Amino acid sequence: MNDRLRTVLGQRGVSPDSLAEVCEVDPKTVSRWLGGRIPHARHRFRVARHLRVEETFLWPEPSNRLGRPQDGSGSELVGTHPNRASVPRDVWLTLLREARKEIAVLVFSGTFFAQSNPHVAKMLSERAAEGVRVRLCFGDPDGQAVALRGREEGIGDTLAAKIRASLTYYRPLLGETGCAVRLHDTTLYTSMFRYDDNLLVNPHVWGQPASANPLFHLKRTDGTGWFDNYAQSFDAVWAAARSWAPDQERTAGHGQD
Repeated sequence: MNDRLRTVLGQRGVSPDSLAEVCEVDPKTVSRWLGGRIPHARHRFRVARHLRVEETFLWPEPSNRLGRPQDGSGSELVGTHPNRASVPRDVWLTLLREARKEIAVLVFSGTFFAQSNPHVAKMLSERAAEGVRVRLCFGDPDGQAVALRGREEGIGDTLAAKIRASLTYYRPLLGETGCAVRLHDTTLYTSMFRYDDNLLVNPHVWGQPASANPLFHLKRTDGTGWFDNYAQSFDAVWAAARSWAPDQERTAGHGQD
């Protein structure tokens, strides 16, 4: 079975029949691809282009036969998006619902994460109840890193206010088994959203909000590629972050943009 092809079709909202039409083949042929058959080169190219994913991610074996170097990185790239807002909402929801081991979020404010899904705290709680480890790491609104980032974006104290507003959504998770919320005070080069072996990486460009910057969807293939480098950096930030104690800090009500 080609689980990668099946997963990307679901995330992109593309049916097998639709893919067959794009590739000008019989729908039974796509069924065979999903069953594990490797398409001809011209069909692999069309599928990868239509689904906005690296061909080597969907079919890594052909590249092995061609003798291309295998460092694990190229085959990890599922797709790219010009900015965070262009990621379909269904992708976020599907990844969250299907997580079975770990959900990890590293951001400064992450206001969109809750405001685009008002039930995110409830959904995270449900995943934790099923044994998923949930780790949410926000910028420390009183920290130097947030103050610097606010100045760089030209919004001053607004970033700290957005963080305080965002945190209020996650108060129900405090004290729940498997859920933890921490605050970091570190230079953040990228926001990260991990769902088991899927990782959405949102790099930061100086002076621009993270929402305006590209987003890369990675899927872990081994222990030597991009995915693990980013995952290790998350763990390093998490280890140095402090637990969020809302009763001891200033908070803001809902409504921050």
